[in-house]
Order: sequence, then C-alpha cells, then structure tokens
Amino acid sequence: MKWANFIYLFLLCCIPVMGFAQIVPEDKSVPELRTVQNLQVADAPNDAGDAVNLFWDFPKDIDKSQITEIRIYRSTDVSGPFRQIDAFPLVTDSYTDEPDEETGHIVSTEETYYYKVALYNGSEEMISQVSEAVSPEISFFNWGRLNVFIILGIYFALILYFIRSSRKGKEIYIRTLPGLEALEESVGRATEMGKPVLYMPGIDEANNIQTLYSMVILRYVTQLVAEYETPLIVTVGKAFVVPLAEETVRQGYMDAGRPDLYNQDIVRYYSDEQFAAAAGVSGVILREKPATNIYLGSFYAESLILAETGFLTGSIQIAGTGNIHQLPFFVVACDYTLIGEEFYAASAYLSKDPKLLGPLKAADWMKILAIGFIGVGAILETFGIDLFTRLLQI
Repeated sequence: MKWANFIYLFLLCCIPVMGFAQIVPEDKSVPELRTVQNLQVADAPNDAGDAVNLFWDFPKDIDKSQITEIRIYRSTDVSGPFRQIDAFPLVTDSYTDEPDEETGHIVSTEETYYYKVALYNGSEEMISQVSEAVSPEISFFNWGRLNVFIILGIYFALILYFIRSSRKGKEIYIRTLPGLEALEESVGRATEMGKPVLYMPGIDEANNIQTLYSMVILRYVTQLVAEYETPLIVTVGKAFVVPLAEETVRQGYMDAGRPDLYNQDIVRYYSDEQFAAAAGVSGVILREKPATNIYLGSFYAESLILAETGFLTGSIQIAGTGNIHQLPFFVVACDYTLIGEEFYAASAYLSKDPKLLGPLKAADWMKILAIGFIGVGAILETFGIDLFTRLLQI
C-alpha cells in the first residue's frame, strides 16, 4: 500500500513535467545573413565598350525574403576604395553596369574595374569578395543587329542595281506628280503675263536635307525661266543658304545656255528670324505680284502666311515640304502640293539623275518587301509560328 501511494505521487509529479517538455518554443530569431557566392564579371558583348555584366549565386539555404536590398560596389583598384554605384530591391542574380546620364555614371574602356556585391536586410550588410578584374572592350560587330545589317545590304544592293540600270539607258518608271507637271505651265503663264516667278527653298539651314533637295528643283526651275527669259526671284531665310542658292541659280542659267541672264539680285536674303523672313517675302509677293509662287523646302508656322498672301494676289502656287505638320496649310491655300515623300522624289523626277533615281526606286522595292514580310508574318503568327518575329526583331 505504501509502495502504491509512492508510485501514484511520483506519476503526479512527472506527468506535468513530461507534458511541458514536449512544448518547444517558436524560434523567432532571424536567420543568419550571408553574402552572394561565385561573383563573376564579364565585358558585355555587342556594345561600344560601355557596359559590364555581373553574375552571382545565392547560398542554397538563404531566405531571400529577408533581403531588402542588393548593393553594387565598384573600384578601379583591387584594394579600394569601393564606391556604391547602385542599389535595388529586386532579388536577382545578375546586373549590368552601364552609363547613366542622370547621375553622370560612366563605364570606360580605359579603366579596369573590380566589383563587390552586398546583401542588406534592413539592419546589416554582408559584402562579397572582390571580383576579378574586367576591362570593357568595344565590339567590332553587334551580332544582335545582324538582321539590320542584312536589310541594309539588300537595300544598298538594290540602289547599285538601279543606278547601273539607269546609266545603261533602262527607263525607270516614276508615277506622274501633278505639281511638277504644272511647273512648265506655270512658268509659261508668268511669261505671258510679264511677271516674275518666285521660288523659296524653305527657312532651314543649308545642311538640312530638304534644303539640299530644294536646290536640285531650283536648278530645274532656273533652266525653265532661262528658256522663257522670265524674271526669277529666289527668297532665302538663312544666310548660309545664300551662296548655295546663288551657285545653283548660276548653274541653272549655264545649263540653259543663258549665263548672261544671271545677276546677283535674283537671290534675296531677308532674315534668319522666322517671321521676319516671312514678312519680307510677303512684302515681295504683294509689291511685285509674281504669277507663280513655288515653296519647296522646310517650312514651319510661316507656311500659311506665305500661302495666304500668294492666294490674295492670284498667283499659281506649288508647294511641298517634308514637315507633315505644315502640309494641311499648303493643301488648302495652294494649287498643287507635294505631299510627304513626293517632295523627296521631285528631285529625281525632274533631274533624271541615275544617282537620284537609284535610291528612289530601291526605297520603293524595300517598301514592297516590308509589306510582304508583314503580310507573311501576320499569317504565320496567326498559326503560332513566330519565325519572322524572331528574325526581324530589332
């Protein structure tokens, strides 16, 4: 009986102890933060020598949710000092060190760089070992743009083919442009009325492509007025365009066999200021009332001022510009308007120069090829075949 009481008391004391021993308190400690492993650096391929790629591995048992920021450090000396160049919250295993215009950060081919990567959890930072040295290099060829190289190769091959064909006498078809067909008629009308022809090659600089194309057309117009002995007025809104226009007009009269008709008063410079030039040209239109006004070049807000002034005097007006935001004003106020690419085609249309006809015809064929690729690509994509998408993606 005594033994039974003793065993009973012993069990009463041990059972609670055994129960509490089975309760394990939750471990609320933060896992130890460790740094990245296998940090590797390499020059970025297919670039201008202004980027470096970094790669690393995370420890297998690391809790990535505790990482609040990854920091990148860089130095030009293996022993430092290392300067932080970037920090981001994304948990990624790669990074590209490249120039940043906003911060002035650069990557130069003349330097050798060393890197460190640090993991930050909001309270402490663990920095990796120093990477190997890396020196950015300029890639000779960007293989990621091979498709562009092939497209340009096809384009230049077409240009050379059509230039050669044109020089051999093969006729290259260009559709009729009413505005250019009307040039001779408008010059003839000015001759009959005894009034001048006014030509304005835009208000942009001499290095603007539209100004250069306009000079080709001006040369043709000069030949026409020379044949009819019609007075010509060329108004210029940029000082540097004056000698270019003078030489073009002189050459036009020489081509027509009438160099004696040329004089320096034909080309008139007004002002480099946009609306001052527009006011000067408008004054010429109102005073001398030319029978034909030709506006071909780069025009801006002054386009409607000039066109409306010419409309008030009853002039035949032919206009064209590559600035599409000004085309509506020319369309509503002029008799003929060269829209968009028609202006660039005008020089080839009038001069019949093989060097101008070749690129024009090649561009047309490239458009046909592009439309064909788009059509075939759309059909293939419909059936889930992304061949063209991958080949032509830039």
